[in-house]
Amino acid sequence: MGTFTDSMELSGLEKAAYVTGVSPEMKPVQKLIAEIAPTDIPVLVVGESGTGKGVAAQQIHRLSKRRGLPFLTLGCAGQTEESFREQLHAFERAGVQGGGQGLGTVFFDVVSDLNPDCQRHLLHIFPASSETPQQEGIKARIISSASQGLDSEVHGGRFRSDLYYRLNGVCLRMPPLRRRREDIALLVELFLRKFAVLFGRKQMSLSAPAMLALSEYDWPGNIRELENVVKKMVVLESEELAIEDLKGRVAPPPADPGAPGNSLKAAARSASQQAERELILQTLERTHWNRKRAAEVLQVSYKALLYKLKQIQGPDSERM
Repeated sequence: MGTFTDSMELSGLEKAAYVTGVSPEMKPVQKLIAEIAPTDIPVLVVGESGTGKGVAAQQIHRLSKRRGLPFLTLGCAGQTEESFREQLHAFERAGVQGGGQGLGTVFFDVVSDLNPDCQRHLLHIFPASSETPQQEGIKARIISSASQGLDSEVHGGRFRSDLYYRLNGVCLRMPPLRRRREDIALLVELFLRKFAVLFGRKQMSLSAPAMLALSEYDWPGNIRELENVVKKMVVLESEELAIEDLKGRVAPPPADPGAPGNSLKAAARSASQQAERELILQTLERTHWNRKRAAEVLQVSYKALLYKLKQIQGPDSERM
């Protein structure tokens, strides 16, 4: 059952990992956060699991005029009307005891999980607008999160449309990690530093093949999954063992030079391919794994680079 909890202050590394980046997908996210943070307009943060919806909510709070007040999270899964009512009333009382100024920001985590009774109660205590707050109820900035399917929940009658429109003052959409691949190298570096400090390990530096495997994996669990993979690398002090969890996306090992059929001509071709592979990987590293920029530097078309990367990944690669 979800409860109100004081959210821990995130480190600079964690903030950067979820709400900053160099990818085109994150530019409008960063811009919108900066625009809406100083206001009290309700925000609905939408995205797949693991994309950083809660962290984005904390970033909005951190940049708001309420940043000196608490940021509280209420998990909506498994709530009964009684438990939900008790927690909201406790929050209201805390706001009154604080001199009537309200209490910072309240984050309803996965608000789509609320049952109809809880939805009705939340609507009752929700201010009609940020400009004309009601005398009783939540005197706080309201931020909620939902999966991509909240619209269908409304259309299907499983989520109140009047509550949806109250919560959805502004919709902030967090892109999945597979659509912000240019940020993966930055995220990996941030998490390597974070867990090296946390577990007292030496700072790791990943090999180019390992970074390529991470950059081309689809990440169904998004940033949370990437963070867990990097954590495993640091704890085990091995990139190979962690990469094995990515379902064989690592480039295949080079051919045995003593194998039959290795003529001088084949050796020359192999050396040329290896040199090409190293040049591509080095260029990707210099461009922070921005494939379009790497194609420009290498003076090849974007499609040609994708084809080369598919060859590097091996015949079992599903995408590129």
